[in-house]
Amino acid sequence: MQNVIPVSAKPFFQEYIFSKLDPREHASLVIERILAYGNRVEVRWVFDFYGVSQLQKWVSENGLRLLPKRRYHLWCVVLDLTPQTTSIKVIPIVNAWANR
Repeated sequence: MQNVIPVSAKPFFQEYIFSKLDPREHASLVIERILAYGNRVEVRWVFDFYGVSQLQKWVSENGLRLLPKRRYHLWCVVLDLTPQTTSIKVIPIVNAWANR
């Protein structure tokens, strides 16, 4: 198991200095970008490095909010998770102008 993020994933981290990214310290960012944009090699690396249980936890806690919708549903199927329908509590506004 390599402790280095695959070089092929460098385009996913354009706003960061790639050589300074630590896969342990920046785990959430690395998981997000590779699950969203990664190819088979990068996805295989993320599974080998973090393990299924950590990926399941990340997708269930952050996936709906941080991944593209189609990728979120893909990873829910792959990781045997029940997809959430919304990450935001919607509070209905009865009359926004009542207290003007």
